[in-house]
Amino acid sequence: MSPLSNHGTGARVSSEVRAVGLGASAGGLVVLEQFLAQVPPLSGLAYIVVQHLDPTHKAMLVELLQRSTAMLVIEATDAMHLEPDVVYVIPPNKDLTVEEGVLRLAPPALPRGMRLPIDVLFSSLARDQGEQSIGVILSGMGSDGTLGLQAIKSQGGLTLAQLPESAQFDSMPKSAIAAGCVDIIGMASELPDRIIRITEEKYGGSLSPEGDADSNELALVSILRLLRARSKHDLSDYKPSTLRRRIQRRLGVHGLTTQAAYEKFVRQNPQELDLLFKEMLIGVTSFFRDPSVWQELKDVVMPALLARCPDGTRLRAWVVGCSTGEEAYSLAMIFKEAVAELSGAESRSLQIFASDLSADAIAVARKGHYSLKISGDVEPSRLARFFTAQGSGFLINKEIREMVLFAQHDVILDPPFTKLDLLSCRNLMIYFNAALQRRLMPLFSYSLRPGGALLLGGSETIGNSQSLFTPLSLKSRLYWRGENAVNAGSVDFPISHRRPMSRLPQEFKVSPTAVPLANLQTHAEQVLLQEFSPAAVLVNDQGDVVYINGSVGKYLEPASGKANWNIHVMARPAIRTQIAAAMRQALQEKSIVEVRGLRLGEKPAQTSLNVTVKVMQEPKSLAGLVMIVFHDVIAPLPAKRRRRVSDGVVDPEMVQEVQRCKDEIHALRQEMGASAEELQAANEELQSTNEELQSANEELTTSKEESQSMNEELQTLNHELQSKLDDLALAQSDMQNLLNSTDIATLFLDSALNVRRYTDQITRIVHLREGDIGRPLTDLASTLNYPTLNDDARETLKTLTLTEKEITTTDGFWFLVRIKPYRTLANLIQGVVITLVDITAAKKLESRLRKG
Repeated sequence: MSPLSNHGTGARVSSEVRAVGLGASAGGLVVLEQFLAQVPPLSGLAYIVVQHLDPTHKAMLVELLQRSTAMLVIEATDAMHLEPDVVYVIPPNKDLTVEEGVLRLAPPALPRGMRLPIDVLFSSLARDQGEQSIGVILSGMGSDGTLGLQAIKSQGGLTLAQLPESAQFDSMPKSAIAAGCVDIIGMASELPDRIIRITEEKYGGSLSPEGDADSNELALVSILRLLRARSKHDLSDYKPSTLRRRIQRRLGVHGLTTQAAYEKFVRQNPQELDLLFKEMLIGVTSFFRDPSVWQELKDVVMPALLARCPDGTRLRAWVVGCSTGEEAYSLAMIFKEAVAELSGAESRSLQIFASDLSADAIAVARKGHYSLKISGDVEPSRLARFFTAQGSGFLINKEIREMVLFAQHDVILDPPFTKLDLLSCRNLMIYFNAALQRRLMPLFSYSLRPGGALLLGGSETIGNSQSLFTPLSLKSRLYWRGENAVNAGSVDFPISHRRPMSRLPQEFKVSPTAVPLANLQTHAEQVLLQEFSPAAVLVNDQGDVVYINGSVGKYLEPASGKANWNIHVMARPAIRTQIAAAMRQALQEKSIVEVRGLRLGEKPAQTSLNVTVKVMQEPKSLAGLVMIVFHDVIAPLPAKRRRRVSDGVVDPEMVQEVQRCKDEIHALRQEMGASAEELQAANEELQSTNEELQSANEELTTSKEESQSMNEELQTLNHELQSKLDDLALAQSDMQNLLNSTDIATLFLDSALNVRRYTDQITRIVHLREGDIGRPLTDLASTLNYPTLNDDARETLKTLTLTEKEITTTDGFWFLVRIKPYRTLANLIQGVVITLVDITAAKKLESRLRKG
């Protein structure tokens, strides 16, 4: 089921009822009414409305929304089951979530300030409904709903947002759109039709796109080729079912029926490829997912890894497909707990490399800030030890964040991290086809040190790689690296796996007639180049690799640490110095430099290596780049020495030449060592600066979020206060008119017997004007012959008893003077009320009766 929101909305389609939730900020009543007014009757959907409300204010949203829709509008209660064609409204001072189609209410985590009720609701929808969830963001301040929409998006759900130009408050729609997590943008009145049409197409008919199989397969191949050209990432090794399901969602978003139509659409709208690429990335994760696995990792694996390492050692781990970082941080916390429980392990540390294909997920992971919902996944003791409450969520402590280095990385195309003690790749390979899974196992074995541990997801296995790994626990999918080490030459490194898009998995093969004859020459040339051309790399003047031809794994090896594609780092140590010197000479002389007779190791070998370095001049597109070609040469059989050194004479020139070469080599090595140290120092300084800037940016972002949220709450309070002021002004006018209409002179005094208020009739007796408000009673002049008026008023204030006297005036009138305590609604005494009733006529009548 799902909610919409002026901040956000979410929707769910279940076997019983499909629901759409609506949410709004305090000023979003109009767009909520616009949305509900366009919902057709008997739509079969349930609607959940979430609005930012004053926790102490009784909401009237139910009554107001009922005016704009024929559906029943009710306030949500705990354990209420969702029903179709009903609108559910969140009550004040509550957080609303959905669990198995049932509404759940809970007190908010924060009594005031930066509450994010839309994020709370959306996150629950994403967990509960997966790809069936729908989220909509309408007018609102701040960024509430963005994280929730990202959660829905990561599960494959549908996300919508109001067009910012049409919103009274555009911060929330803009925030969601900028985060790249919105599928559909439109006017509030247009969104219901889009939701209903998509849900009907998705659940009312077949999920398979229309069109013949060949045209759909050709369109899919073309889409993947365009996606690779746009994103530089090859997704053809993903399972076809996953690719088709994700593309099918985009078909529904744009109202298309065939993959061929969608292929034409992406050609005309290249920005759609960016959205499709994000759609393909599945980011489902949480802290300590599968707790039993983490417990076994802590109790068995960590002690074994720590025991084999000497004091002061830094262990290395790689989390592949880390998504938003929860698993990497979980690993860091587990390590800290294991070190604390093992005596003598305090000097050991852990460096975690966490990589993912999604730049957005990496950005979230680096912030280390998570919503309040993680309290359901993280034990209270861990929350207190490793997290700090901040804003509407929790921030990972600095000691844990410093253990993890996040990087955008493609495990299919980019070089792996090496010399690892632990490698975690959970629930990633389930999206890959069998061929890619078989290729990754040797790569993972090569990346691990002897005795290293491999952790897979609950639905993943090592397949046919039993010789490479020994199972520790089949249930937990934990493995030790086996004794049979993988040779670098037998590993299909990603850097050499740049296959053309025409070489697709078996699932994507099309009929031969689908390949135009005009491309036969191109395809044949590609095969010849791949099979028979020498291994070579193309680098720029700094040594960064820009192109690789053939298998270069024998000569180049990815360096440990962060992925680095520089020839000076990747070259084997035995040939690194010679290649650097040849490159420098070629660049200086603009000529071809050949280095012959190189050895890749210390041991004698049957082959030697010749390296040719050439600075490219033609074509112009390659001008300035350097081509490095590797040639293996079979070493000649050892022959008898044909020449003797007669009489023990040594050629002095040859000795000098040898010495000169040694000196030059020594100088080059010293120069390269110094350069490497300078680069390392610069890199560390840049990383430190980046961390500081990132921390400052996080603090500023958090402050901005809090300010926006407080601004919205202040606006809400301002509207309420203005309404109360209007009511008070009206009540004051009513009271003033009532007092004047009684024709009774009345004087209100405060507890110090100063004038507070009076009626117009008393000005004929006591000389008062507007400026006398606040003056003491004793300072007022009157026509009353009542010298003890002030004393009687003070006595009434003291004893709280009524004082009543008949008093004459200097101009011959009689008044009945009553002095009563002024009692507030809270039963507090805050002054006295003096009323003067004209009894002159009664006194004259009494006088006449006595005389008669």
